[in-house]
Amino acid sequence: MTPYLLLSAALFSIGTFGVIARRNILIMLMALELMLNGANIALVAFARMHAAANPDGTSTAAIGQVFVLVVMAVAAGEVAVGLAIVISLWRTRRTVDTNDLQMLNG
Repeated sequence: MTPYLLLSAALFSIGTFGVIARRNILIMLMALELMLNGANIALVAFARMHAAANPDGTSTAAIGQVFVLVVMAVAAGEVAVGLAIVISLWRTRRTVDTNDLQMLNG
């Protein structure tokens, strides 16, 4: 499971760098999605590592997969709201550069 956790850490680190270093809001949203995918891989890896068989024959690994589905639903909502904000900013200011969008009025 260590390779999965290393992949997860790498994806999360690349996403963090993308959010911090980039100025374009679209690139920042894509980097945020990378961070969420890294967290999803870690959730599945940890659920698989710590899975235990219940007396009725079911496994607790499904709990991690349920968490992943919740994170994916939150990510879908984040993309919808984020893209709506980006489209609104583009229509009003004709830019998606964060340096140009420091002031909310005017």
